Amino acid sequence: MFEATASPYLVSYNDEFRVTSAPTSPPAGTTLDESRSNLKKLKKQLSDLQRRLYAQNKFSILLVFQAMDAAGKDSTIRSVLTGVNPAGFQVFSFKQPSAEELDHDFLWRTARRLPERGRIGVFNRSYYEEVLVVRVHPSYLSQQNLPYPPDGERFWQQRFASIREHEKHLARAGVVILKFWLNVSKEEQKKRFFARIDEPRKNWKFSESDVRERGHWDDYMKAYEDTLNATSRPWAPWYAIPADNKPYMRAQVADTVVGNLAQLRPDYPKLSAEQEADLGSMRKRLENE
Repeated sequence: MFEATASPYLVSYNDEFRVTSAPTSPPAGTTLDESRSNLKKLKKQLSDLQRRLYAQNKFSILLVFQAMDAAGKDSTIRSVLTGVNPAGFQVFSFKQPSAEELDHDFLWRTARRLPERGRIGVFNRSYYEEVLVVRVHPSYLSQQNLPYPPDGERFWQQRFASIREHEKHLARAGVVILKFWLNVSKEEQKKRFFARIDEPRKNWKFSESDVRERGHWDDYMKAYEDTLNATSRPWAPWYAIPADNKPYMRAQVADTVVGNLAQLRPDYPKLSAEQEADLGSMRKRLENE
């Protein structure tokens, strides 16, 4: 079964991850030009690996993105996957659940959107909302028509267990799961909120709920810390990527995807001797037309 490649931003599997120790900025000396140049090279490698993955048709890749508002999920997905054949990947954004989705278990709506073999699937937010936003706002549970009343901390531990079991099942079936928490600082988020207010072309991105959710910052950080510790596993790792510098963040996401995808060694299918002979016969038929 797949196991994640090493990274300075890989969340450990020993319950020792602490949000307060996770960097939000790149290492000293990192330049914009360096990050942009790295991203350009990595995108070419990803494009080639994606073609091989598609042709091989054995594994699929699931990229999960979670973050606070204004961390850069949309732009990172767009930047990293620009240049990849659109036929080979798909993106789904998960917002407030519909009435139909609320009438199913919390994993149902995302399970319907899992990538087929040979494809890269992207979840912009995901089933993790159910242990992040819903944990910060437990009143949302009243809309979920749950058969049993939530019993405090035990309820959240059960949801973590369901997620771990779900992801391990997917890993056994050949789904390579890479999860990214784009770790933006509270100070940087404020700057980006001001930009959304002050720049007319960004006004549409801003809403009152952004400021309201910012008021729960500490609760969200606690929820992220618990979630990453409970669900980062070798077959479904979390990466806590510094998000205050967008070019660096995008390059690190691309590097992580390329490194893990390369580990699968995807390649074009090899023809049997009989198939090669058939190709030779068909070539002769075409030459003799």
